[in-house]
Amino acid sequence: MAIALSPDRQRSITILGATGSVGQSTLDLIGLERDRYRIEALTAHRNVEALARMALRYRAKLAVIGDPSGYPALREALAGSGVEAACGQAGLLEAAERPAEWVMAAIVGAAGLGPTLSAIRRGAMVALATKECLVCAGALLMDEVLRSGAVLLPVDSEHNAIFQALRGEATDRVERLILTASGGPFRERSREAMAAVTPREAIAHPNWDMGAKISVDSATMMNKGLELIEAHHLFGLSEDRLDVLVHPESIVHSMVAFRDGSVLAQLGQPDMRIPIAYTLGWPERLAAPTPRLDLAAVGRLTFSPPDPVRFPALRLARQALADGGTLPTVLNAANEVAVAAFLAGQLGFLEIAAVVEATLEACGGGLGHDLEQIMSVDADARRHAGTLVAQWPRRPVGYS
Repeated sequence: MAIALSPDRQRSITILGATGSVGQSTLDLIGLERDRYRIEALTAHRNVEALARMALRYRAKLAVIGDPSGYPALREALAGSGVEAACGQAGLLEAAERPAEWVMAAIVGAAGLGPTLSAIRRGAMVALATKECLVCAGALLMDEVLRSGAVLLPVDSEHNAIFQALRGEATDRVERLILTASGGPFRERSREAMAAVTPREAIAHPNWDMGAKISVDSATMMNKGLELIEAHHLFGLSEDRLDVLVHPESIVHSMVAFRDGSVLAQLGQPDMRIPIAYTLGWPERLAAPTPRLDLAAVGRLTFSPPDPVRFPALRLARQALADGGTLPTVLNAANEVAVAAFLAGQLGFLEIAAVVEATLEACGGGLGHDLEQIMSVDADARRHAGTLVAQWPRRPVGYS
């Protein structure tokens, strides 16, 4: 059971993925009330300078750089400070296993699965910002939550909105969950026009400040497909009871439709500090320095169904969820490879979904209850998607 915060008690904190946007926002909130929190461990992938600066500022006990090549520089930057340094997968697992009460799981992609599972298995309160963990290994992860008694707190704005709307409600009273989507930067572009989209355009999200990979996923609407899979595991509803609506204003973050015809929604400015603060203070609701919502100034909220022709990624995710097993693992692995290739100028925007679909058709799936099997499927899917990318016709000169 989560222990409420009190003025005379510190909550110990570990942040897996401290230098990303979610990690930085979490530290910004912690910095407002430093006396209420104690930093156990911080991790980053390869940004040694930022990690060292954060570790020193927040007096972390441990700092871990995922890329081992950055370890000498990290160790030098922390020399004499009392902050321990570690690296690689072993270091990330050590950070997750440290006795922090609350863990922010914000390592992007499937790389966050191992550390997140480690934090869950020791019964921590885990704020989950890495949707890929549930996409790749949802059944396994939720089984571990039940076994360990861990508390899983969704950080994605959509799932956090549903989590808030469901507070005090039983899921058997729910008719449908309705996830909202901004539609990304290309919601009004024709499919033909999207063929020429560049990485620079794709990462320019109109409402949210996110990393490059997540921004591209939003532009293809794969992000919303991954969120459908995540919602299935978090809230236990089947694929046919999960809906998506395009909501360009990004004010209504998601809705819950109940059996009596009532619909509860969570509204707020598009600012990730709102869901982060909700999980950071759980079970209390903390004050946060976020812009306040003025509905009169907004004036109008609009909704429309997503276009499955222009955004096939959503269809692929729904099918992977419906077919089950490790097909969502294949979906996520292929998407990570394809998005990386797109950002590197090796693949066109529309070809991201094409690579994912071809990988899904080629790679079978198992039950997905064993981590070793899940990682094997993930590796096979990545190899196949990588082969497809290597064989795909190159983009025209000047594409960037």
